[in-house]
Amino acid sequence: MIEARHLRVLRAVATTGSFSAAARALGCTQPAVSQQMKALETSAGTPLLIRTGREMRLTQAGEVLVRHASGILAGLTAAEEEVAAIAGLRAGRVRLVSFPSGSSTLVPSALAALRAAHPGTRVSLVEAEPPRSVEMLREGDCDVALAFRYAGAEREAEWGDLVVRPLLSDRLVGLVPEGHRLAGADTVTIDDLADEPWIAGCPRCRRQLVEVCESAGFAPRIDFATDDYPTVIGLVGAGLGVAVLPGLALESVRPKGARAVAVEPPVVREIVALTLPDLSQVPAVAATLDQLALAASR
Repeated sequence: MIEARHLRVLRAVATTGSFSAAARALGCTQPAVSQQMKALETSAGTPLLIRTGREMRLTQAGEVLVRHASGILAGLTAAEEEVAAIAGLRAGRVRLVSFPSGSSTLVPSALAALRAAHPGTRVSLVEAEPPRSVEMLREGDCDVALAFRYAGAEREAEWGDLVVRPLLSDRLVGLVPEGHRLAGADTVTIDDLADEPWIAGCPRCRRQLVEVCESAGFAPRIDFATDDYPTVIGLVGAGLGVAVLPGLALESVRPKGARAVAVEPPVVREIVALTLPDLSQVPAVAATLDQLALAASR
């Protein structure tokens, strides 16, 4: 019989490429990993791994098991949480992943309210940008993902297999140095900044910036790129370029030496909370989604 703990180990070996790396990732010993893989191959009745040099390669049967493992493990997590909640053993456990500007704005008040309403609920938080955060959800490594996406019909289907809880629309804001010719403007258009050096944010935001600029008829000259929004703001404040940032990114950072200006036509990203259909029925997960929605409404 195939056991969930064996599937977790197989997935770790497939991800890391070796027994020793999988053991480090799982916090166990290499012999324990080897023993569990032997037990899994015995249960499956066929080899699942082939050693090639120092790395392990999946057989066809191994690829099939890894492909199904994430859904199986996520389903087991959902079952464990629902059973525990129904039995009254605990209020629940929620693993939350969020992008940084969401972590500093929406998450704190949502988790504070969740703890006040459900003191027994344990919540952990790690940071990751989409699409990595969405991959973590599908792989069973978190229960709720705070994520965002920009408008575009071709992207509407990317979350079709998930429960999507819309939270808010986050409008992009232009940021220029205080002494800039447009620092006193009420609004600017993207092509007003066509000849400026740019400071770009995270990869997904960077891609959106390039698309918006190209639609205005120019390619932005990106001199600096960083995933850290305070760094973006600092570089603009130092007079090294201009930027377009999500409004949330400015909520918790004072833009010293920089001025925010409205961008027309507006560019908006949709902020959402995501979970798997099975997990959405777990009381602790549902409560987390509710508190994130309330935080966004505030």
